[in-house]
Amino acid sequence: MTTSADHPPLDPVDHPLIAAVKPLVDAMGAELLGPEQAQTDDVVLSWEGRDVVAVRLPQLSDSLDHILAAMERRHGMPLADLDRRTKQSVVRTLEARGAFSVRHGVETVAGALGVSRFTVYNYLNRENAAKGE
Repeated sequence: MTTSADHPPLDPVDHPLIAAVKPLVDAMGAELLGPEQAQTDDVVLSWEGRDVVAVRLPQLSDSLDHILAAMERRHGMPLADLDRRTKQSVVRTLEARGAFSVRHGVETVAGALGVSRFTVYNYLNRENAAKGE
């Protein structure tokens, strides 16, 4: 077993593990914390046997907001300004990512797309019909 005397203290800001996971953490809307701040539901990441960072996962509804913001950045405009075909593609992507399993997911997506809930359900039904479901 190693002790803290066996390793110099880690500088978490410059640690390669943190640099590697930060884009994923940011995309999920998660939060990086010191491992000593970890709570029961946090994920503690280790490097060479030492705890380096804790990741606090967001609530699912917060994740949806982050996913929608990332999609807007990817498209370079508000989702409401996209054409119908692109909005349908966005709905397919969100369905694949589980957006509609989140409470009020359809309402949240409809608001972001600037369409009605009925329209989102139509997009979903059209996609499922095309798959033969």
